[in-house]
Parts: sequence; structure tokens; C-alpha cells
Amino acid sequence: MASHDTHSHDSKQTKKATASGWVGSALEYYDFFIYAQAAALIFPQIFFPNTDPKIAIVASLATYGVGYVARPIGAFFLGHWGDTKGRKNVLLLCMFMMGFATMAVGLLPTYSQVGVWAPIMLVILRLIQGFAVAGEISGASSMIMEHAPFGRRGYYASYTLQGVQAGQIFAAAIFLPLAYFMPDDMFNTWGWRIPFLLSAIVLVAGYIIRRTVEETPAFANVEAKQQLTKSPVAEAFQNNWQNMGLVMCMALMNVIPVVATIFGAAYAVQPAYGIGFSKSVYLWIPVVGNIIAVLVIPFVGNWSDKIGRRPMIIGGALGSGLLSFGYLYAISVHNVPLAFAMSLLMWGVVYQGYNAVFPSFYPELFQTRYRVSAMAISQNVGTMITALLPALFAAVAPPGSDNIPLTVGAIAFGITCVAALAAYTAKETYRIPMSELGKRDAVPVQKTDYDVQRMSAAAKP
Repeated sequence: MASHDTHSHDSKQTKKATASGWVGSALEYYDFFIYAQAAALIFPQIFFPNTDPKIAIVASLATYGVGYVARPIGAFFLGHWGDTKGRKNVLLLCMFMMGFATMAVGLLPTYSQVGVWAPIMLVILRLIQGFAVAGEISGASSMIMEHAPFGRRGYYASYTLQGVQAGQIFAAAIFLPLAYFMPDDMFNTWGWRIPFLLSAIVLVAGYIIRRTVEETPAFANVEAKQQLTKSPVAEAFQNNWQNMGLVMCMALMNVIPVVATIFGAAYAVQPAYGIGFSKSVYLWIPVVGNIIAVLVIPFVGNWSDKIGRRPMIIGGALGSGLLSFGYLYAISVHNVPLAFAMSLLMWGVVYQGYNAVFPSFYPELFQTRYRVSAMAISQNVGTMITALLPALFAAVAPPGSDNIPLTVGAIAFGITCVAALAAYTAKETYRIPMSELGKRDAVPVQKTDYDVQRMSAAAKP
């Protein structure tokens, strides 16, 4: 069994697939997060100007939230596409849908020009964004993992999430300076459109890279044997609903960035809570946190190839959940350096034990025939649930309430315990050959044989 899964891997195709996943994920999450910035900074004024200012803010942020609502719907459609038409095809479809929707936002007329049609079109484009992004992580993770050599799947697949973090850095690096340095009237008139229109450049670059990537060996093998299923979604639920449930529970780990950058920011900055942190501090937390994550992710992915996926995810879940108490406490005592450091440790470092590993672990839990569908649906349902958490936190720990760090920290830690338990319950996958992934009776390669294959794969240029 030592050489059972060592079908030849084209190292050039592995690198192209990794670059394709990285660029595509960077583009899609750049697009997704510049929308978040715009929804907070500018959309209330230009798309909802005739309503009460408070209502305008809520309405604008609601358009951000509908992107998460559209994700499970997109997961069903795009997962089916990826499992029946191929990983490459679904990724090209996701990229073009996201890119064109984002550019269209940059070209939208405002409320003063077309009235109520402006926010209606904004919501439609946001739904398309959410629909498109639902297939990106599962498609890119599956494509990279299936192209990677045995023993290096965790390392290569981690670049999917490095691209996600890089996309968020690009979003902040472009949007925040424009908002800060441009005169308000200029930024409100046309400056806000620049980040949306710039996505055209990355779209072209992503297409050039993705069109040269070959279909993965695993998918091509299933297709050649005429073993593709007509209904991968149905087969996923029928044959592997248990692992889909575990992935959904593990995807609740999105609670950590919610605590770090959404509730934590509101708790520290909003006057009603009375803490009084500077807003500029919290504009830098996601930027610096993502920079640290970009550096950490490949090392964590590589470690998961050495010691396994489950230990990394369990450690990342429990560690970041515990650190949430310290982070919220630092805010409560108005210790800016400690809050900043705790956020970066919790989110930028320890959380990556989960974040860098799930792009290999999730697709490894499922068979090739329905891999993209199973991962896309279960992950996006879990992520959608976490989109509701800021409202829950604000409800159970409103301004003026006691023990906010303990209350919110306990909920966050409880959720990370659920994720850790799901990882503990799941089957370890890092030593299972590609052809056996997702099978209940799969037998892992002996550790000594696996280490030889992993070192051999790592030594190849």
C-alpha cells in the first residue's frame, strides 16, 4: 500500500493549480470585503439617503448580510456544477460571476439618479456575489488538494486561505486610503467606485492563470471511468451526511473573526458601550491580523501534513476560543496595546490552526464524485449561522450590561468547543490515499511509508 496512491503528479500543474486557487480566492474575497467597507462607509448616504440615518445604516449593512444568505443557495448549484462539469469550470464560473457583479456595483447609479431602483440593484448584485463566493473555497480547495502530491495536500491546499486573507489585505489597502485622503465630496461622488472597478484587473489575471490549469487527476479519472453522478448533492446527503454535519459544526469557527473584527470593534468603539477606543485602531486590526495570517498559514498547512489535520484544528479551536476571553477583557479595561496584541494572537496566529487546515481536511472527508457539493453546502451553512452571531452578542450583552467579556467569551468558547468536538469525532485523513478518501473503510498508509512519500514529494522542485 505504500505506493498505492503515488500516481504521477505534474509539479507544474500543482503549482498552477495552487496559483489559480490563490488568485481566485484573493479576487473573490477582495470583492466581498470591499463591499463590506463600502456598506459601512458610503452606501447609507448614496443608496438610502431619504430614510432616517440609523435606518439607512441598518439597511446598508443588511445588503452586506444578504450575501451570506445567498451562500447556501449558491453552494447547491455550484457544488453540483463542480462535481459534474469539473473543478476548473466551476472556478471560472465563480470568478466571472463575482468579478462582473463587483464591477457592476462600481457602475451603479445612485438613489438621487434613479430612486429606489438603486438599492434594489445593489441587493441583486450582492446576492450574485454571495452566490458566486459559495463555490470558490470548496472548488479551489478540491482542485488544489486533488492536484497536490500525497503527503503535501495540507501544505498546498492552505494557499487557498492565504489567498482569502491576502484579498482582505488588498481590500483594506485600496479602500481605506481612498476614504481617508480623498475629500468627502470627491470620495462620495466617484472615489468609492475605484476599488470596485479595479477588480477587472485581477479578473483578467485570474482568467489567464485558471485557463491553463488542467482538470484534476482525481476528477479526470472518475470522468474517464464514466462514474460521474447525475446528482452529487443527493449522493452526498445519502452517503456522507455525517461528515457534512461535522463540517457544518467545524465551520462555526468563523465565530473567531466575528468576535475579533465585528463585535469586538463595536464593543470597543461604539459610544453606547462607553469604552472609547479610537476607530483608527480597529481599522488596523484586520489589516495586521491578515498580514500575520498570510505568513503563518503555509507553515500550519505543512505541519498538518506531518502530525495530522485533527490536532491542528482542535488546538486552533480551543486556543482561539480561550483567547477570546482575554481579548474582550483587554477591551473592557481599555488597554489598547493588550487588546491589539490579544486580537492578533487569537485571530492572526492561533485561529490559523483551523483556518489553514480546513481547505485540505474538508475535501478529504468526501469522495471525488460529490466532494465539491458536500463541502460547499456544509461549510456555507455553518458560515451563514455565524453571520447571525453579531446580533446574538448584541442581544445578550447590550450596552450597559454586566460581565460582557465573560458572557460573549463564554458563547464564543462554547462554539469553538463544538467545532473541536466535531474535529475530534471526524476521521483523520492526512495519511489516506486519494482514491480511498471519503470511504468508511479507508485504511491510512503506515506512518513510516507515509513519511517517506511525503519527504520524497517535498524534495521535488
